Amino acid sequence: MLGVRGRGCVFVVSCCCFMFLAVAQTTSPSEVNALSAVKSSLNDPMKHLRNWNKGDPCKSNWTGVKCFDRIGNDGYLHVRELQLMNLNLSGSLAPTLGQLFHLEILDFMWNEITGSIPKEIGNIASLKLLLLNGNKLSGSLPEDLGYLSNLTRLQVDLNSISGPIPKSFASLDSLRHLHMNNNSISGQIPSGLSKLSNLLHLLLDNNNLSGYLPPEFASFPELRILQLDNNNFKGTEIPASYANMSRLVKLSLRNCGLQGTVPDLSRIHKLSYLDLSFNQLTGSIPSKKLSDNMTTINLSDNHLNGSIPRSFSDLPSLQRLSLENNFLIGSVPANIWRNMSFNTTTRLTLDLRNNSLSSIFGDLNPPENVTLRLQSNPICNNTSIRNIGQFCGSEAEGDGMPEHIKNSTMICPIQACPVDNFFEYAPASPVPCFCALPLRIGYRLKSPSFSYFPPYVYPFEMYLTTSLGLDLHQLSIDSFVWEEGPRLRMYLKLFPVFNGNDTIFNTIEIQRIRGRFTSWDFNGSDLFGPYELLNFTLLGIYSNMVSETQRESISKGILSAIIGAVACAFMVSAIVLLLTARNHPKFKHKLSRKNLSSKISQKIDGVKSFTFREMAQATDYFNISTQVGRGGYGKVFKGILSDNTMVAIKRAEEGSLQGQKEFLTEIELLSRLHHRNLVSLVGYCDEEGEQMLVYEFMLKGSLQDWLSAKAKENLNFGMRSRIALGSAKGILYLHTEAQPPVFHRDIKASNILLDSKFTAKVADFGLSRLAPVLDDEGNVPNHVSTVVKGTPGYLDPEYFLTHKLTDKSDVYSLGVVFLELLTGMKPISHGKNIVREVNVAYQSGMMFSIIDSRMGSYPSECVERFVDLALRCCQDKPEERPSMLAVVRELENILQLMPEIDSTLLESASIHSGKSAPSSSSNVTRLSSNASGSDLVSDVIPTISPR
Repeated sequence: MLGVRGRGCVFVVSCCCFMFLAVAQTTSPSEVNALSAVKSSLNDPMKHLRNWNKGDPCKSNWTGVKCFDRIGNDGYLHVRELQLMNLNLSGSLAPTLGQLFHLEILDFMWNEITGSIPKEIGNIASLKLLLLNGNKLSGSLPEDLGYLSNLTRLQVDLNSISGPIPKSFASLDSLRHLHMNNNSISGQIPSGLSKLSNLLHLLLDNNNLSGYLPPEFASFPELRILQLDNNNFKGTEIPASYANMSRLVKLSLRNCGLQGTVPDLSRIHKLSYLDLSFNQLTGSIPSKKLSDNMTTINLSDNHLNGSIPRSFSDLPSLQRLSLENNFLIGSVPANIWRNMSFNTTTRLTLDLRNNSLSSIFGDLNPPENVTLRLQSNPICNNTSIRNIGQFCGSEAEGDGMPEHIKNSTMICPIQACPVDNFFEYAPASPVPCFCALPLRIGYRLKSPSFSYFPPYVYPFEMYLTTSLGLDLHQLSIDSFVWEEGPRLRMYLKLFPVFNGNDTIFNTIEIQRIRGRFTSWDFNGSDLFGPYELLNFTLLGIYSNMVSETQRESISKGILSAIIGAVACAFMVSAIVLLLTARNHPKFKHKLSRKNLSSKISQKIDGVKSFTFREMAQATDYFNISTQVGRGGYGKVFKGILSDNTMVAIKRAEEGSLQGQKEFLTEIELLSRLHHRNLVSLVGYCDEEGEQMLVYEFMLKGSLQDWLSAKAKENLNFGMRSRIALGSAKGILYLHTEAQPPVFHRDIKASNILLDSKFTAKVADFGLSRLAPVLDDEGNVPNHVSTVVKGTPGYLDPEYFLTHKLTDKSDVYSLGVVFLELLTGMKPISHGKNIVREVNVAYQSGMMFSIIDSRMGSYPSECVERFVDLALRCCQDKPEERPSMLAVVRELENILQLMPEIDSTLLESASIHSGKSAPSSSSNVTRLSSNASGSDLVSDVIPTISPR
């Protein structure tokens, strides 16, 4: 304890410091208060905002806070940008955001924020970018947002926003980009939006919109992209006036319930991409020639008749023509692919399946870069046509779209580049074997106007480097993958320019490049469309570099005040340290991060603490070829340890790192869970700013891989039932035998992994919560109150509404997995929910019509009981769902009813291919013959899921 004299001295000096600091406070007090309220309304588990209570926002470089470098007329500095992208924040948006009256950019993208959008944001008249996409926001869009007359970009996509589009949005005169896709927005699209004279991109796909398509949209003077897929404009037509959208590049109206005819769009001279599939369009396809820019024409799954227009034969940029599932007649014009043999850099897919096409006009000899599908047309019965059989099979989708691009074939000495510090050879550098540290960027094209990327790689590289002010050789496209939308996700690496010994970007250059991405200053591109920044990852030396440079133009008076404040702080620290030392001559030394890790790991039996070097060597320095998956936490790599043990290494990305206490708590939790149907934790790595979990490697990948349309082999009903039982047993262990019990909270197909014998094991306990313990009155609550987390489509609706997590929440999620096993459907697809769809089919007596056809033959009684169990698990009310113990028992009963088959085949998992062994059971539908061991595959297709 300090003496009275010591405390008095500290008080006097503190008062001096307070006066100096008061002078140094240069940010508007109202904005400081607003930021404090913003922080209070957020949950920040990774402590990214820990410096928000230190010093002045503009002078202390608060995380994500950027200010004007000049003092305003009121004598204060003002906040210009609030950039809090991808920081793992939850909680809600504070209404006090509306007090940041000088704000130009408000960016909360890719967090977990819930609640509604505060109407007070409409008070920020200076706002130019409002970026709230990739959260869990709900409620309706405030009318007040229509007051933002300077707003150029409004992104609220990938949330749970409902209600109508406010009519006030027609007043957003400066708006160029309106992205509201993937929500639950309903009602009629306001025709007044056509007044937005600067609008370039209107993305409203994957909502619940209804009514009709406003014909007034034809008057948009600048519109390039109109994307309204997966809404419900049932019974209405595509306005003929849309043929006058002279600057339109992409028109996508897939699965909208539209009727009438296909409009003549030949006058739209820039049109590149047309998707009108999955509607009820009738009549013939217009015969007039479309734009030479056309890359994609998708008119599949309609009621179109007549013949294939010969004008499709003269589209030089065409990559995909999809006309399947219509009533087309006549001949297939071979001229469609006549120019492809001279253009080997691109590909053409012609999907004409399920029509009434009877002949070929020309020679049936397409080049190798043309994929032609004619299955289920009369032409396939004409054996006189040479080679017709190869185009009439049921082969899987195969457009040959590579997911990795190699920019260089140079061979460089491995030891010369310090890859353990994340340095790499710059593939396209004019200096051979130039070793440098790249910036790593997650990037996605939200609505590209092509179907096949390789022909556009070079134009894209030119576009991006020009926009960033970089040389072409500084960019490397590490990989790319198509996602639903379709959207094109890619991982980029940016390398510094070779300049003597410089092998890294300096801080100013890093800030400049990131600023170009986050301020959306890129030149517009009709071909590539809008983009989104998914992450901007700084590894190695970059992670330790100062994230913000000090602001310039600081007046001498302010600078003196800051210096004085620092001096006072030093004096206080010295006095306190001196007085403390007098009273406490013995000091306690804190454990280093490494020592703390070692001490805790020694207490965990069977869990090893790995070094970063061991993890890097196990994965060939995290080579992309070893990546087998990706989730919200980070990437998953296949690794081989020094003792040749094969493991899966889950590596957290920047922005997903936990606090050390939380990270080690998760390790201790996982180390206590041991069951045949749970993935085992082998060890972890917690050094050099990295967090990695090391699991046993599951050779057959995830259940999601095996249920996807890309799976090369199939699981039959017997194997699906055993996977369901194994999963249920793993969760039953968590609920009843683990001490203390655990609620998983994120049961889904991608978190159920399969070993070499197809034994199901539950994985990924990152969201798990311990079950409640005794309260003050000696009772055990039946729920845990917590923020809603999990995956859409699998979430217990009661938990979603009440935030009360129970063991029945896991039962609901597992029930959804059961429905996936039965139908092959996704939990949510094209606005349809699997629970609702199966319920409708079940109650109408049409259940067997939606059973996954890839499952092969199955006992109908067993399937009926499985369906009944799955739907009981998915009841809205938790009390109507069975316990996990009851689920396990029912699955065991179902398996006992299965026809007798060779137990050897069962144990070796040799019946997964959808072919069933012979049986005398009368209620088995026979689809094919017995399976053989050769039907097994040795690996799975790695998938990268959207955020």
